[in-house]
Amino acid sequence: MKMKIGISGAGGHLGTAVLKRLRELSGEHEVVGISRSPQSVQYADEARFGDYDAQGSLREAYLGLDRLLIIPTLDLRYGARARQLVHAVDAALSAGVGHIILISDIGTREEPEPHIGAASWVGEQRLIKSAPRWTILRANYFMESFAREVALSTVTGRMAELGDGRVAFVSRDDVAAAAAAILVGTGHSGAIYNATGTEALSIADRAHLIEQVAGKPINVIQTSMEELRQELELAQIPEEYLALALEIKRKTSEGVYDLVTGDVERLSGRRPISLGDVLKNYLVESAL
Repeated sequence: MKMKIGISGAGGHLGTAVLKRLRELSGEHEVVGISRSPQSVQYADEARFGDYDAQGSLREAYLGLDRLLIIPTLDLRYGARARQLVHAVDAALSAGVGHIILISDIGTREEPEPHIGAASWVGEQRLIKSAPRWTILRANYFMESFAREVALSTVTGRMAELGDGRVAFVSRDDVAAAAAAILVGTGHSGAIYNATGTEALSIADRAHLIEQVAGKPINVIQTSMEELRQELELAQIPEEYLALALEIKRKTSEGVYDLVTGDVERLSGRRPISLGDVLKNYLVESAL
């Protein structure tokens, strides 16, 4: 009998990457992609409607699943992500899902709203305290998110930072490969993994890499939190992502992303992708 695996949040970039990776893996499993836009789901054997803001739809979407991956949204409304994660965990338990896997964030700890990390803490705690079998995969700062900032910053020639926090960036594809390995593997119940790159890069390291890849110098501007918003606006960071960008800069300055593990390679069996390769690909694509 085939194991039925569900991916909740299947319409997004990470969800699509997980589904693609699952298709590449051998084994007896059937994959269900769950999204509020099921028509956008790719690489799944079945697509179902499920909306994090409508808990009833989630329970119906999760019925019959042996394992479920919950991928949080980027909904930045006050308290929205925490509420959505509680909905998803509770719906999965109600639907009888045997093993729930949650994508979370490096350095998750108890924080109040409106900190972005507040939702990760709430989701993790709900899962740990409620589910009989669970796994948490905490992801470091995504290379693709940094690449978007780099593409904007190379236009102005400057990048704003708070302090000199090191970052062990991880690619979306590596997080997807690690998640897929957990979904089809054994021995992961009760584990908390940290998906990171192979090295933690300082601001100087990052600036040097950007200059190598982009072929132009980048001036790192040390700012206060008050000045940072203006710098990000100057770099034309979209208004809807400003709060997230500010939070990431704060966490970087506090050393939250300065963590290197071997979990990606241990789970996926492959060496993590380098930031240089992701930057090259992103800058080439953005130039087209």
